[in-house]
Amino acid sequence: MGETILPRRLFLWCMALIYMVAFVSLYVQIPGLYGNDGLLPARWQLRYTGKSLLEQLLTSPTLLWLGPRLGLDTQTAMELLCLTGAALSLAATLLEPLRDSLVFFCLWALYLSMYQVGQVFLYFQWDNLLLETGFLCILVAPLTLIRGSRTVRDHDPVTFWLIRWLLFRLMFASGVVKLTSRCPTWWGLTALTYHYETQCIPTPLAWFAHQLPVCWQKLSVVGTFIIEIPVPFLFFSPLRRLRLAAFYMQLLLQVLIILSGNYNFFNLLTVTLCLSLLDDRHVNFWLRKADKSGDENNDSKLLLWLSRLVELLVWALMIFGTIICFDLQVDSAKNSVSSRTAFTYHQFNQFLKTVTIPCIWIGVLSLTWELVTSMFRCACISSFLKRFWGMIQWTVFSAAAVSMFAVSLVPFSYIEYDSHSRLWPGVRQAYGLVDRYQLVNSYGLFRRMTGVGGRPEVVIEGSNDGNTWTEIEFMYKPGNVSASPPVVTPHQPRLDWQMWFAALGPQTQSPWFTSLMYRLLQGKREVIELIQTDVSKYPFHEEPPTYLRAHRYRYWFTEPKADGSFPERWWRRVYDEEFYPRVHLGNTFLEGMLTQFGLKVNLSINGDDHWIMTNYDGFPTFLSVRETKAFEGEANFYDFSFLYVLQDKSASRRVSNTSVAQAVRRVRAQVRGVPAHTLIWTLIACSATFCLLQGLRGKNRHTEQTAVTNKAAEKVDDLNEGGDESLSDHSEEKQAKEDESEKNTDDEEEEENEQKSVSENDDEEELVKKDESHDESF
Repeated sequence: MGETILPRRLFLWCMALIYMVAFVSLYVQIPGLYGNDGLLPARWQLRYTGKSLLEQLLTSPTLLWLGPRLGLDTQTAMELLCLTGAALSLAATLLEPLRDSLVFFCLWALYLSMYQVGQVFLYFQWDNLLLETGFLCILVAPLTLIRGSRTVRDHDPVTFWLIRWLLFRLMFASGVVKLTSRCPTWWGLTALTYHYETQCIPTPLAWFAHQLPVCWQKLSVVGTFIIEIPVPFLFFSPLRRLRLAAFYMQLLLQVLIILSGNYNFFNLLTVTLCLSLLDDRHVNFWLRKADKSGDENNDSKLLLWLSRLVELLVWALMIFGTIICFDLQVDSAKNSVSSRTAFTYHQFNQFLKTVTIPCIWIGVLSLTWELVTSMFRCACISSFLKRFWGMIQWTVFSAAAVSMFAVSLVPFSYIEYDSHSRLWPGVRQAYGLVDRYQLVNSYGLFRRMTGVGGRPEVVIEGSNDGNTWTEIEFMYKPGNVSASPPVVTPHQPRLDWQMWFAALGPQTQSPWFTSLMYRLLQGKREVIELIQTDVSKYPFHEEPPTYLRAHRYRYWFTEPKADGSFPERWWRRVYDEEFYPRVHLGNTFLEGMLTQFGLKVNLSINGDDHWIMTNYDGFPTFLSVRETKAFEGEANFYDFSFLYVLQDKSASRRVSNTSVAQAVRRVRAQVRGVPAHTLIWTLIACSATFCLLQGLRGKNRHTEQTAVTNKAAEKVDDLNEGGDESLSDHSEEKQAKEDESEKNTDDEEEEENEQKSVSENDDEEELVKKDESHDESF
């Protein structure tokens, strides 16, 4: 594989952006979800038993244990951690030197702290994926803040390879679990005929996608299986064009999911992982920069033809396998392509047993190649000290990469039991040690298709007299049949998501729903803002409802009219059954459910001692007030200082008044009332604009430097030309002088010759005269 400097930088920038989105999205929901008056107060998850800070961190790795030392209650501490994470990730997005290993470690630790107390509202696969990818960023990112340099390290390809391995595990497992679940819609290739209307929060385009012909929906399922099961093997291909083709196929799938559904930052994170399939040549192609490597020109024609032949063979096998496995046939009468699953569950299970271990060996060989090539680069460094330091770095990061790869085999092999049982026991033990830190996870999205008989949806109704009922409409989830589906990506409204899960079963499977009903009866503003950010749109914003109840409906997308025009409503619905009976404050059923699920904290009296009954994970815990006071130095504003008396009338609470707490509350006051998706997109737009302007400025600076360099070169050329001309003039003058001197010499010689000839003539005349005189004398 070629150089990956640019894809790695782009990957780190995208990760900083995704961290910012995740922290901001969670921050705006903290008061309603985890606050003191929220659905599941986070303080219930922090039990102070007199242990040291180190023991507490080892038991539950969260920075919220530091809250009492800062004089902060749990809610304020959570908001502070989220604001810190958002600010740090925003700074990393804007400034490349901050995309550092230490910065990414802080971001990972902050999000892990939220995850540890997040309970059911943070137990999503994309939260696990963000934590695993975030930890890998610690290995991929440079140590800029310590080394003071962003130079490329020889071991960078090794750590960046772990991103590719994670992408393979994610996509391959997501495709496999659809078939191992034995879901009839996936096996019948009809899953997408239900998916668009039954997914949690569809987009407006989902309505149009739902209207596509059934044959097209079935072919789309076939394409999904191809992209998720055989194509990921191309991630490790030594042929560059196959890797690029795999990248664009994954990109196509993720873009289609983004257009048809609101899956928060998950698809953006998956696209970010796909950047590990690129190299500098292709990124330069995107940027319209000239390729300086010249690798393609250096390849021999024979090798080039062989690679093209292998590529054709791979695509031919994939097309042939698709036709055979899904019995693709052209129906000329209907002008369509028919498809069906032409293999059995037993055959697929045998295939899975056959390929799982080879998948691991493919990963071993690919990682070994990266290790050897990077070691060779280190060995080729001329300076001894640099070579020695490079080998030390290579050893450390290679050991980390091998360890991460080995531990990841445990969750990856969950897809096939026999292969999982064959793993080395030491690897499973190592996985058990790091499991609480979410370093590696198992994945498998859309395992089963829900809502085959209609999309189940819970609708809450309120009343003040028990006769006239008003529906409580949520901002994002379907409710009003005339309201269009929203577009909220990359924000995740976590209450709306859990309402979707709650509708799939009885209310007893969702204890938090009882807490929701209880808080709405109390009129808690923090919880109301989870339903409607603009509280004035909440039907009972002036006075809490006296009664509440909930019903389950079945929803379907409407169909286009006979003339092809669009219907007036997006949804149609049918009443199904009662989900939650009519309740009011003090209602026996409501109080019983709150007690059963441990959602209330009561104060009772036993003699002269007051005993507090609190709850932790469903187990009641009793603590006397005297014991409570013993913990105040450490627990300060935590669990036991927030007491609920019978009828749940709160005792006086102490509010954090430190400067940090006041600053956190001021920030909260500024963002209150702003829709989360609006806030997130504003930050994204500002960050992208700043980075674009920074890039253009750098490009202009580079252009100016190039112009200055060219000018300097021209001046040098001019000076050289001027020097040559002066030299030529001097030589011409010298030559002219020489010619002139030669000419003068010739003239002098000619004059001498002429004088000589004249003198000779005179002598001859004298001789003639003498002869004549002599003759005359005779």
